[in-house]
Amino acid sequence: MTYLCCPIFVHAVDTALQEAARAKQQGADLVEYRIDDLADRPQDAAQLVAQSPSPCLCTCRLAEEGGEFDGEETQRIALLEAVGLASPGPSYLDLELASYQRSANLRQKVHLVVDQSGEIENNRSPGLNSGGRSARLILSAHDFQGRPSNLTRKLADMAAHPACRVVKTAWMARSLRDNLEAFELIRDSPKPAVALCMGEFGAPSRILAKKAGAFLTFARLDGDVGTAPGQPTLHELLNLYRWKQQQPSTSVYGVIGWPIGHSKSPHLHNAGFSAAGFDGVYLPMPIPPEYEHFKATVGAWIDDPHLHFNGASVTIPHKQNLLKFVREREGHVDPLADRVGAANTLVVKRDPSGAVRSLEARNSDVDGALDAIAQPLGGARAELATRHAVVLGAGGSARAVIAGLVDTGAAVTLCHYKPEPAHKLAEEFGIDAAPWDQRTAVDANLWINTTPVGMHPNVDDSPLGDTTPDAFGPGVVVFDAVYNPPETKFLQQARAAGCAVATGVEMFLRQAAAQFEAWTNQPAPLATFRQVMADMG
Repeated sequence: MTYLCCPIFVHAVDTALQEAARAKQQGADLVEYRIDDLADRPQDAAQLVAQSPSPCLCTCRLAEEGGEFDGEETQRIALLEAVGLASPGPSYLDLELASYQRSANLRQKVHLVVDQSGEIENNRSPGLNSGGRSARLILSAHDFQGRPSNLTRKLADMAAHPACRVVKTAWMARSLRDNLEAFELIRDSPKPAVALCMGEFGAPSRILAKKAGAFLTFARLDGDVGTAPGQPTLHELLNLYRWKQQQPSTSVYGVIGWPIGHSKSPHLHNAGFSAAGFDGVYLPMPIPPEYEHFKATVGAWIDDPHLHFNGASVTIPHKQNLLKFVREREGHVDPLADRVGAANTLVVKRDPSGAVRSLEARNSDVDGALDAIAQPLGGARAELATRHAVVLGAGGSARAVIAGLVDTGAAVTLCHYKPEPAHKLAEEFGIDAAPWDQRTAVDANLWINTTPVGMHPNVDDSPLGDTTPDAFGPGVVVFDAVYNPPETKFLQQARAAGCAVATGVEMFLRQAAAQFEAWTNQPAPLATFRQVMADMG
Protein backbone atom coordinates (compact mmCIF):
# COMPACT_ATOMS: atom_id res chain seq x y z
CA MET A 1 0.00 0.00 0.00
CA THR A 2 1.15 3.54 -0.78
CA TYR A 3 0.15 6.09 1.84
CA LEU A 4 -0.94 9.64 1.11
CA CYS A 5 0.77 11.97 3.56
CA CYS A 6 -0.03 15.64 4.09
CA PRO A 7 2.88 17.77 5.38
CA ILE A 8 2.10 20.45 7.98
CA PHE A 9 4.57 23.06 9.21
CA VAL A 10 3.87 23.48 12.91
CA HIS A 11 4.05 26.88 14.55
CA ALA A 12 1.04 26.59 16.87
CA VAL A 13 -0.37 23.28 18.16
CA ASP A 14 -4.04 24.24 17.82
CA THR A 15 -3.61 25.39 14.23
CA ALA A 16 -1.65 22.26 13.30
CA LEU A 17 -4.36 20.02 14.79
CA GLN A 18 -7.01 21.85 12.77
CA GLU A 19 -4.98 21.42 9.60
CA ALA A 20 -4.48 17.73 10.39
CA ALA A 21 -8.24 17.31 10.77
CA ARG A 22 -8.73 19.00 7.38
CA ALA A 23 -6.13 16.72 5.82
CA LYS A 24 -7.89 13.64 7.19
CA GLN A 25 -11.23 14.88 5.91
CA GLN A 26 -9.73 15.50 2.46
CA GLY A 27 -8.38 11.94 2.23
CA ALA A 28 -4.86 11.89 3.70
CA ASP A 29 -3.82 8.61 5.34
CA LEU A 30 -1.37 10.33 7.66
CA VAL A 31 0.15 13.71 8.33
CA GLU A 32 3.74 14.79 8.61
CA TYR A 33 4.29 17.28 11.41
CA ARG A 34 7.27 19.43 10.55
CA ILE A 35 8.28 20.41 14.09
CA ASP A 36 11.39 22.41 13.14
CA ASP A 37 9.97 25.42 14.99
CA LEU A 38 9.20 23.52 18.22
CA ALA A 39 12.76 22.71 19.27
CA ASP A 40 12.43 24.88 22.38
CA ARG A 41 8.91 23.54 23.09
CA PRO A 42 9.23 19.74 23.28
CA GLN A 43 6.14 19.39 25.45
CA ASP A 44 4.04 21.18 22.83
CA ALA A 45 5.34 18.73 20.25
CA ALA A 46 4.45 15.77 22.48
CA GLN A 47 0.97 17.19 23.04
CA LEU A 48 0.52 17.63 19.28
CA VAL A 49 1.41 14.01 18.59
CA ALA A 50 -0.75 12.66 21.40
CA GLN A 51 -3.79 14.61 20.17
CA SER A 52 -3.28 14.03 16.44
CA PRO A 53 -6.51 13.03 14.67
CA SER A 54 -4.53 10.85 12.26
CA PRO A 55 -1.45 8.64 12.37
CA CYS A 56 1.53 10.91 12.05
CA LEU A 57 5.13 11.21 10.96
CA CYS A 58 7.33 13.68 12.85
CA THR A 59 10.25 15.51 11.29
CA CYS A 60 12.62 18.14 12.62
CA ARG A 61 14.61 18.94 9.49
CA LEU A 62 18.02 20.56 9.47
CA ALA A 63 18.42 23.76 7.46
CA GLU A 64 21.17 22.11 5.37
CA GLU A 65 18.60 19.66 4.00
CA GLY A 66 15.81 22.13 3.37
CA GLY A 67 14.40 22.49 6.90
CA GLU A 68 14.18 25.37 9.34
CA PHE A 69 16.03 23.96 12.35
CA ASP A 70 19.44 25.50 12.92
CA GLY A 71 19.82 25.10 16.70
CA GLU A 72 21.96 22.86 18.88
CA GLU A 73 21.87 19.10 18.28
CA THR A 74 21.11 18.48 21.97
CA GLN A 75 17.97 20.55 21.55
CA ARG A 76 16.81 18.46 18.62
CA ILE A 77 17.57 15.23 20.48
CA ALA A 78 15.38 16.35 23.37
CA LEU A 79 12.59 17.21 20.92
CA LEU A 80 12.74 13.81 19.21
CA GLU A 81 12.77 12.05 22.59
CA ALA A 82 9.68 13.97 23.67
CA VAL A 83 7.63 13.10 20.60
CA GLY A 84 8.93 9.53 20.53
CA LEU A 85 7.77 8.96 24.11
CA ALA A 86 4.37 10.63 23.63
CA SER A 87 1.38 8.41 24.29
CA PRO A 88 0.04 7.67 21.80
CA GLY A 89 3.16 8.32 19.82
CA PRO A 90 3.95 8.94 16.15
CA SER A 91 3.94 6.16 13.57
CA TYR A 92 7.26 7.38 12.16
CA LEU A 93 10.23 9.60 12.89
CA ASP A 94 12.13 10.96 9.88
CA LEU A 95 15.84 11.64 10.38
CA GLU A 96 18.52 12.64 7.89
CA LEU A 97 21.04 9.90 7.15
CA ALA A 98 23.90 12.39 7.52
CA SER A 99 22.83 13.32 11.06
CA TYR A 100 22.26 9.69 12.01
CA GLN A 101 25.73 8.70 10.82
CA ARG A 102 27.45 11.73 12.30
CA SER A 103 26.20 11.58 15.90
CA ALA A 104 26.48 8.48 18.10
CA ASN A 105 24.53 10.32 20.79
CA LEU A 106 21.67 11.00 18.38
CA ARG A 107 21.59 7.36 17.24
CA GLN A 108 21.53 6.11 20.82
CA LYS A 109 18.66 8.40 21.86
CA VAL A 110 16.64 7.72 18.73
CA HIS A 111 17.05 3.96 19.19
CA LEU A 112 15.46 4.31 22.62
CA VAL A 113 12.20 5.60 21.14
CA VAL A 114 11.83 3.69 17.87
CA ASP A 115 10.66 0.15 17.28
CA GLN A 116 13.52 -2.13 16.25
CA SER A 117 11.76 -5.46 16.60
CA GLY A 118 12.10 -7.86 13.70
CA GLU A 119 13.05 -7.40 10.08
CA ILE A 120 10.59 -6.34 7.41
CA GLU A 121 9.96 -8.72 4.56
CA ASN A 122 11.17 -7.41 1.22
CA ASN A 123 9.48 -4.11 0.43
CA ARG A 124 6.48 -4.77 2.71
CA SER A 125 4.84 -1.78 4.36
CA PRO A 126 5.39 -1.65 8.12
CA GLY A 127 1.98 0.01 8.48
CA LEU A 128 0.69 3.00 10.43
CA ASN A 129 0.25 1.66 13.96
CA SER A 130 0.67 4.22 16.71
CA GLY A 131 0.85 4.16 20.47
CA GLY A 132 3.55 3.80 23.09
CA ARG A 133 7.07 3.44 21.71
CA SER A 134 6.09 2.03 18.33
CA ALA A 135 7.49 4.76 16.11
CA ARG A 136 9.43 3.46 13.12
CA LEU A 137 12.55 5.15 11.78
CA ILE A 138 12.74 6.68 8.31
CA LEU A 139 16.25 7.60 7.18
CA SER A 140 16.32 10.24 4.48
CA ALA A 141 18.54 12.37 2.24
CA HIS A 142 17.63 15.52 0.32
CA ASP A 143 19.36 17.60 -2.33
CA PHE A 144 17.74 20.83 -3.50
CA GLN A 145 20.38 21.44 -6.18
CA GLY A 146 20.19 18.24 -8.22
CA ARG A 147 20.79 14.51 -8.15
CA PRO A 148 23.58 13.70 -5.68
CA SER A 149 26.43 11.75 -7.24
CA ASN A 150 26.45 9.28 -4.33
CA LEU A 151 22.69 8.69 -4.29
CA THR A 152 22.88 4.91 -4.66
CA ARG A 153 25.46 4.67 -1.89
CA LYS A 154 23.30 6.74 0.44
CA LEU A 155 20.29 4.51 -0.09
CA ALA A 156 22.37 1.40 0.50
CA ASP A 157 23.69 2.92 3.74
CA MET A 158 20.15 3.65 4.90
CA ALA A 159 18.92 0.16 4.16
CA ALA A 160 21.94 -1.36 5.95
CA HIS A 161 20.99 0.12 9.32
CA PRO A 162 18.84 -2.41 11.23
CA ALA A 163 16.79 0.34 12.92
CA CYS A 164 15.78 1.86 9.58
CA ARG A 165 12.34 0.71 8.47
CA VAL A 166 11.85 3.02 5.44
CA VAL A 167 14.42 4.66 3.15
CA LYS A 168 13.65 8.05 1.65
CA THR A 169 15.35 10.34 -0.83
CA ALA A 170 14.36 13.50 -2.67
CA TRP A 171 16.31 15.57 -5.16
CA MET A 172 15.72 18.44 -7.56
CA ALA A 173 14.88 16.93 -10.93
CA ARG A 174 16.83 17.98 -14.01
CA SER A 175 14.34 16.51 -16.49
CA LEU A 176 11.40 14.13 -16.64
CA ARG A 177 13.88 11.28 -16.98
CA ASP A 178 14.80 11.66 -13.30
CA ASN A 179 11.41 10.22 -12.42
CA LEU A 180 12.29 6.94 -14.08
CA GLU A 181 15.31 6.59 -11.81
CA ALA A 182 13.15 7.35 -8.78
CA PHE A 183 10.77 4.55 -9.77
CA GLU A 184 13.68 2.17 -10.30
CA LEU A 185 15.08 2.97 -6.85
CA ILE A 186 11.71 2.12 -5.30
CA ARG A 187 11.50 -1.18 -7.18
CA ASP A 188 15.04 -2.20 -6.27
CA SER A 189 15.00 -1.18 -2.61
CA PRO A 190 15.30 -4.03 -0.04
CA LYS A 191 13.12 -1.97 2.32
CA PRO A 192 10.01 0.14 1.75
CA ALA A 193 11.14 3.26 -0.07
CA VAL A 194 10.20 6.82 -0.91
CA ALA A 195 11.96 8.40 -3.90
CA LEU A 196 10.73 11.81 -4.95
CA CYS A 197 11.89 14.34 -7.51
CA MET A 198 11.36 17.99 -6.68
CA GLY A 199 10.42 20.87 -8.96
CA GLU A 200 8.32 21.05 -12.11
CA PHE A 201 10.08 18.09 -13.73
CA GLY A 202 9.49 15.94 -10.65
CA ALA A 203 5.68 15.93 -10.58
CA PRO A 204 5.36 12.39 -12.05
CA SER A 205 7.31 10.91 -9.12
CA ARG A 206 4.63 12.25 -6.79
CA ILE A 207 1.58 11.60 -8.97
CA LEU A 208 2.63 8.06 -9.92
CA ALA A 209 4.04 7.04 -6.51
CA LYS A 210 1.22 4.55 -5.99
CA LYS A 211 1.72 2.97 -9.40
CA ALA A 212 5.45 2.72 -8.66
CA GLY A 213 4.89 1.05 -5.29
CA ALA A 214 6.36 3.80 -3.10
CA PHE A 215 5.80 3.68 0.65
CA LEU A 216 4.20 7.12 0.58
CA THR A 217 3.92 10.37 -1.29
CA PHE A 218 3.24 13.89 -0.06
CA ALA A 219 0.34 16.16 -0.99
CA ARG A 220 -0.37 19.52 0.58
CA LEU A 221 -3.56 21.22 1.71
CA ASP A 222 -5.15 23.68 -0.70
CA GLY A 223 -3.61 27.10 -0.22
CA ASP A 224 -0.58 25.73 1.60
CA VAL A 225 2.91 26.07 0.13
CA GLY A 226 3.94 22.53 1.05
CA THR A 227 7.35 21.40 2.24
CA ALA A 228 9.13 20.89 -1.09
CA PRO A 229 8.88 22.33 -4.62
CA GLY A 230 6.35 20.55 -6.81
CA GLN A 231 4.04 19.03 -4.20
CA PRO A 232 0.48 18.65 -5.57
CA THR A 233 -2.52 19.31 -3.37
CA LEU A 234 -4.58 16.51 -1.87
CA HIS A 235 -7.47 17.55 -4.09
CA GLU A 236 -5.32 17.38 -7.23
CA LEU A 237 -3.87 13.99 -6.41
CA LEU A 238 -7.17 12.39 -5.40
CA ASN A 239 -9.55 14.04 -7.85
CA LEU A 240 -7.51 15.12 -10.85
CA TYR A 241 -4.85 12.41 -11.04
CA ARG A 242 -7.08 9.44 -10.13
CA TRP A 243 -5.00 8.36 -7.12
CA LYS A 244 -7.41 5.69 -5.91
CA GLN A 245 -7.71 4.11 -9.35
CA GLN A 246 -3.98 3.79 -9.98
CA GLN A 247 -2.35 0.37 -9.97
CA PRO A 248 0.92 -1.07 -11.31
CA SER A 249 -0.62 -1.74 -14.74
CA THR A 250 -2.16 1.73 -15.18
CA SER A 251 -1.35 3.28 -18.58
CA VAL A 252 0.35 6.67 -18.51
CA TYR A 253 -0.37 9.52 -20.92
CA GLY A 254 0.53 13.18 -20.90
CA VAL A 255 0.66 16.53 -22.60
CA ILE A 256 4.11 17.47 -23.87
CA GLY A 257 4.98 21.14 -24.29
CA TRP A 258 7.07 24.06 -23.07
CA PRO A 259 5.70 25.68 -21.01
CA ILE A 260 2.85 23.37 -20.06
CA GLY A 261 1.55 24.48 -16.65
CA HIS A 262 -1.42 26.27 -18.23
CA SER A 263 -2.79 23.18 -19.97
CA LYS A 264 -6.31 21.97 -19.24
CA SER A 265 -5.64 18.64 -20.96
CA PRO A 266 -5.01 16.75 -17.67
CA HIS A 267 -8.42 17.84 -16.38
CA LEU A 268 -10.12 16.80 -19.61
CA HIS A 269 -8.51 13.42 -20.22
CA ASN A 270 -8.44 12.22 -16.62
CA ALA A 271 -12.15 13.00 -16.34
CA GLY A 272 -12.62 11.15 -19.63
CA PHE A 273 -10.76 8.10 -18.34
CA SER A 274 -12.99 8.05 -15.26
CA ALA A 275 -16.17 8.40 -17.32
CA ALA A 276 -15.11 5.57 -19.63
CA GLY A 277 -13.80 3.32 -16.85
CA PHE A 278 -10.39 3.28 -18.55
CA ASP A 279 -7.28 2.40 -16.55
CA GLY A 280 -5.16 5.43 -17.33
CA VAL A 281 -3.71 8.60 -15.86
CA TYR A 282 -2.69 11.75 -17.74
CA LEU A 283 0.09 14.11 -16.63
CA PRO A 284 1.71 17.41 -17.60
CA MET A 285 5.05 16.70 -19.29
CA PRO A 286 7.29 19.78 -19.56
CA ILE A 287 10.11 19.24 -22.06
CA PRO A 288 12.43 22.09 -23.16
CA PRO A 289 12.15 23.15 -26.82
CA GLU A 290 15.28 21.50 -28.26
CA TYR A 291 14.81 18.26 -30.18
CA GLU A 292 17.54 16.57 -28.15
CA HIS A 293 15.46 16.99 -24.98
CA PHE A 294 12.35 15.68 -26.70
CA LYS A 295 14.10 12.66 -28.18
CA ALA A 296 15.89 11.67 -24.99
CA THR A 297 12.88 12.09 -22.69
CA VAL A 298 10.13 10.61 -24.85
CA GLY A 299 12.39 7.76 -25.88
CA ALA A 300 13.25 6.91 -22.28
CA TRP A 301 9.61 7.03 -21.20
CA ILE A 302 8.49 4.78 -24.05
CA ASP A 303 11.29 2.29 -23.46
CA ASP A 304 10.75 1.94 -19.71
CA PRO A 305 9.06 -1.48 -19.40
CA HIS A 306 7.38 -0.64 -16.09
CA LEU A 307 5.92 2.79 -16.87
CA HIS A 308 3.36 1.77 -19.53
CA PHE A 309 3.69 5.13 -21.28
CA ASN A 310 1.23 4.70 -24.14
CA GLY A 311 0.68 8.09 -25.69
CA ALA A 312 0.73 11.85 -25.44
CA SER A 313 -0.79 15.07 -26.66
CA VAL A 314 1.95 17.23 -28.15
CA THR A 315 1.74 21.00 -28.28
CA ILE A 316 3.96 24.05 -28.77
CA PRO A 317 6.88 23.82 -29.59
CA HIS A 318 7.14 20.07 -30.20
CA LYS A 319 4.68 19.22 -32.99
CA GLN A 320 7.40 18.95 -35.62
CA ASN A 321 9.73 17.25 -33.15
CA LEU A 322 7.14 14.49 -32.80
CA LEU A 323 7.21 13.81 -36.54
CA LYS A 324 10.98 13.66 -36.57
CA PHE A 325 11.06 11.37 -33.54
CA VAL A 326 8.53 8.87 -34.91
CA ARG A 327 10.28 8.75 -38.26
CA GLU A 328 13.64 8.12 -36.60
CA ARG A 329 12.08 5.29 -34.60
CA GLU A 330 10.64 3.87 -37.86
CA GLY A 331 7.11 4.45 -36.69
CA HIS A 332 4.06 5.42 -38.75
CA VAL A 333 3.19 9.02 -39.64
CA ASP A 334 -0.40 9.33 -40.81
CA PRO A 335 -0.82 11.00 -44.25
CA LEU A 336 -2.53 14.10 -42.87
CA ALA A 337 0.24 14.74 -40.34
CA ASP A 338 2.79 14.15 -43.09
CA ARG A 339 1.14 16.72 -45.38
CA VAL A 340 0.73 19.27 -42.59
CA GLY A 341 4.30 18.71 -41.43
CA ALA A 342 3.25 18.61 -37.79
CA ALA A 343 1.62 16.15 -35.41
CA ASN A 344 -0.12 16.61 -32.08
CA THR A 345 -0.80 13.01 -31.06
CA LEU A 346 1.57 10.17 -30.14
CA VAL A 347 0.10 6.68 -30.02
CA VAL A 348 2.14 3.81 -28.57
CA LYS A 349 0.88 0.26 -29.07
CA ARG A 350 2.31 -2.64 -27.09
CA ASP A 351 2.08 -6.41 -27.28
CA PRO A 352 0.78 -8.44 -24.30
CA SER A 353 4.26 -8.56 -22.78
CA GLY A 354 4.44 -4.76 -22.74
CA ALA A 355 7.03 -4.50 -25.52
CA VAL A 356 6.50 -1.67 -28.00
CA ARG A 357 4.73 -2.95 -31.10
CA SER A 358 4.30 0.36 -32.95
CA LEU A 359 4.58 4.12 -32.72
CA GLU A 360 2.30 6.49 -34.60
CA ALA A 361 2.17 10.26 -35.06
CA ARG A 362 -1.23 11.72 -35.88
CA ASN A 363 -2.74 15.17 -36.40
CA SER A 364 -6.16 15.87 -34.92
CA ASP A 365 -5.80 19.66 -35.16
CA VAL A 366 -7.05 20.01 -38.75
CA ASP A 367 -10.55 18.64 -38.29
CA GLY A 368 -10.85 20.26 -34.87
CA ALA A 369 -9.91 23.67 -36.26
CA LEU A 370 -12.14 23.53 -39.34
CA ASP A 371 -15.17 22.43 -37.35
CA ALA A 372 -14.60 25.22 -34.83
CA ILE A 373 -14.09 27.90 -37.50
CA ALA A 374 -17.19 26.77 -39.39
CA GLN A 375 -19.46 27.04 -36.34
CA PRO A 376 -20.32 30.75 -36.81
CA LEU A 377 -21.06 29.93 -40.46
CA GLY A 378 -23.75 27.40 -39.56
CA GLY A 379 -21.30 24.56 -39.19
CA ALA A 380 -20.83 24.11 -42.95
CA ARG A 381 -17.21 23.79 -44.01
CA ALA A 382 -18.26 24.54 -47.59
CA GLU A 383 -18.81 28.16 -46.55
CA LEU A 384 -15.08 28.50 -45.92
CA ALA A 385 -14.48 28.40 -49.70
CA THR A 386 -15.96 31.90 -49.92
CA ARG A 387 -13.57 33.34 -47.35
CA HIS A 388 -10.26 35.18 -47.44
CA ALA A 389 -8.42 34.16 -44.28
CA VAL A 390 -5.54 35.77 -42.45
CA VAL A 391 -3.60 33.22 -40.42
CA LEU A 392 -1.39 34.67 -37.68
CA GLY A 393 1.54 32.40 -36.82
CA ALA A 394 3.68 29.81 -38.59
CA GLY A 395 3.95 26.94 -36.11
CA GLY A 396 2.36 23.51 -35.99
CA SER A 397 -1.18 24.80 -35.39
CA ALA A 398 -0.81 27.27 -38.28
CA ARG A 399 0.26 24.48 -40.62
CA ALA A 400 -2.81 22.43 -39.63
CA VAL A 401 -5.20 25.35 -40.14
CA ILE A 402 -3.63 26.36 -43.44
CA ALA A 403 -3.73 22.80 -44.80
CA GLY A 404 -7.41 22.52 -43.88
CA LEU A 405 -8.33 25.93 -45.34
CA VAL A 406 -6.50 25.26 -48.60
CA ASP A 407 -8.41 21.99 -48.95
CA THR A 408 -11.73 23.87 -48.58
CA GLY A 409 -10.77 26.36 -51.28
CA ALA A 410 -10.35 29.41 -49.03
CA ALA A 411 -7.87 32.12 -49.95
CA VAL A 412 -5.18 32.41 -47.28
CA THR A 413 -2.69 35.10 -46.29
CA LEU A 414 -0.06 34.21 -43.73
CA CYS A 415 1.46 36.70 -41.28
CA HIS A 416 4.33 35.86 -38.97
CA TYR A 417 6.79 38.04 -37.11
CA LYS A 418 9.71 36.14 -38.67
CA PRO A 419 9.68 36.72 -42.46
CA GLU A 420 11.77 33.71 -43.47
CA PRO A 421 9.56 30.93 -41.99
CA ALA A 422 6.46 32.83 -43.14
CA HIS A 423 7.59 32.93 -46.79
CA LYS A 424 8.78 29.33 -46.65
CA LEU A 425 5.42 28.12 -45.32
CA ALA A 426 3.49 30.27 -47.79
CA GLU A 427 5.48 28.85 -50.69
CA GLU A 428 4.95 25.29 -49.46
CA PHE A 429 1.17 25.65 -49.44
CA GLY A 430 0.83 28.06 -52.36
CA ILE A 431 -0.61 30.94 -50.34
CA ASP A 432 0.23 34.62 -49.86
CA ALA A 433 2.35 36.09 -47.08
CA ALA A 434 2.15 39.60 -45.66
CA PRO A 435 4.65 41.39 -43.41
CA TRP A 436 3.89 41.16 -39.71
CA ASP A 437 3.84 44.93 -39.30
CA GLN A 438 1.12 45.17 -41.97
CA ARG A 439 -1.09 42.40 -40.59
CA THR A 440 -3.93 44.72 -39.57
CA ALA A 441 -4.10 46.21 -43.08
CA VAL A 442 -5.03 42.99 -44.88
CA ASP A 443 -8.56 43.01 -46.33
CA ALA A 444 -9.93 39.69 -45.10
CA ASN A 445 -13.19 38.33 -43.67
CA LEU A 446 -11.75 35.41 -41.68
CA TRP A 447 -9.05 36.01 -39.05
CA ILE A 448 -7.27 33.19 -37.25
CA ASN A 449 -4.73 33.36 -34.44
CA THR A 450 -2.51 30.30 -34.05
CA THR A 451 0.19 32.00 -31.97
CA PRO A 452 0.37 31.58 -28.17
CA VAL A 453 -0.06 35.36 -27.74
CA GLY A 454 -2.86 35.96 -25.23
CA MET A 455 -2.50 32.56 -23.60
CA HIS A 456 -2.65 32.35 -19.81
CA PRO A 457 -1.00 33.97 -17.93
CA ASN A 458 -0.46 36.73 -20.53
CA VAL A 459 -4.18 37.37 -20.91
CA ASP A 460 -3.80 41.10 -21.64
CA ASP A 461 -1.82 40.48 -24.83
CA SER A 462 -3.19 40.23 -28.37
CA PRO A 463 -1.47 39.26 -31.64
CA LEU A 464 -2.93 42.51 -33.00
CA GLY A 465 -1.49 44.64 -30.22
CA ASP A 466 -3.90 47.47 -29.46
CA THR A 467 -4.92 47.97 -33.10
CA THR A 468 -8.19 46.73 -34.56
CA PRO A 469 -8.05 45.96 -38.31
CA ASP A 470 -10.20 48.11 -40.58
CA ALA A 471 -11.63 44.89 -42.00
CA PHE A 472 -13.20 43.92 -38.66
CA GLY A 473 -16.97 44.27 -38.59
CA PRO A 474 -20.27 42.43 -39.17
CA GLY A 475 -19.90 39.40 -41.42
CA VAL A 476 -16.29 38.81 -40.39
CA VAL A 477 -15.40 35.62 -38.48
CA VAL A 478 -12.55 35.62 -35.96
CA PHE A 479 -11.10 32.44 -34.44
CA ASP A 480 -8.45 32.07 -31.74
CA ALA A 481 -6.77 28.68 -31.28
CA VAL A 482 -5.85 29.70 -27.71
CA TYR A 483 -8.35 28.06 -25.34
CA ASN A 484 -7.03 29.26 -21.97
CA PRO A 485 -8.61 31.74 -21.38
CA PRO A 486 -11.69 30.90 -23.48
CA GLU A 487 -12.26 34.60 -24.24
CA THR A 488 -8.91 36.10 -25.23
CA LYS A 489 -8.18 39.78 -25.78
CA PHE A 490 -8.03 38.99 -29.52
CA LEU A 491 -11.63 37.76 -29.40
CA GLN A 492 -12.68 40.71 -27.25
CA GLN A 493 -11.32 43.07 -29.90
CA ALA A 494 -13.31 41.17 -32.54
CA ARG A 495 -16.58 41.21 -30.58
CA ALA A 496 -16.25 44.92 -29.91
CA ALA A 497 -16.01 45.49 -33.67
CA GLY A 498 -19.11 43.40 -34.39
CA CYS A 499 -17.37 40.24 -35.67
CA ALA A 500 -18.66 36.71 -35.12
CA VAL A 501 -16.17 34.74 -33.05
CA ALA A 502 -15.18 31.10 -32.60
CA THR A 503 -13.23 30.11 -29.51
CA GLY A 504 -10.35 27.69 -29.21
CA VAL A 505 -12.39 25.64 -26.75
CA GLU A 506 -14.33 23.89 -29.52
CA MET A 507 -11.16 23.06 -31.43
CA PHE A 508 -9.58 21.85 -28.21
CA LEU A 509 -12.53 19.57 -27.43
CA ARG A 510 -12.70 18.03 -30.86
CA GLN A 511 -8.98 17.37 -31.24
CA ALA A 512 -8.91 15.93 -27.69
CA ALA A 513 -11.78 13.60 -28.52
CA ALA A 514 -9.83 12.19 -31.48
CA GLN A 515 -6.80 11.64 -29.22
CA PHE A 516 -8.88 9.90 -26.57
CA GLU A 517 -10.33 7.49 -29.12
CA ALA A 518 -6.89 6.75 -30.59
CA TRP A 519 -5.56 5.76 -27.14
CA THR A 520 -8.54 3.93 -25.67
CA ASN A 521 -10.41 2.52 -28.69
CA GLN A 522 -13.54 3.88 -27.01
CA PRO A 523 -15.88 6.73 -28.01
CA ALA A 524 -14.84 10.00 -26.40
CA PRO A 525 -17.20 11.17 -23.61
CA LEU A 526 -17.79 14.58 -25.18
CA ALA A 527 -20.48 15.49 -22.66
CA THR A 528 -17.94 14.97 -19.88
CA PHE A 529 -15.36 17.01 -21.77
CA ARG A 530 -17.77 19.90 -22.21
CA GLN A 531 -18.76 19.82 -18.55
CA VAL A 532 -15.11 19.90 -17.47
CA MET A 533 -14.45 22.95 -19.62
CA ALA A 534 -17.61 24.66 -18.35
CA ASP A 535 -16.64 23.97 -14.74
CA MET A 536 -13.19 25.41 -15.32
CA GLY A 537 -14.59 28.57 -16.86
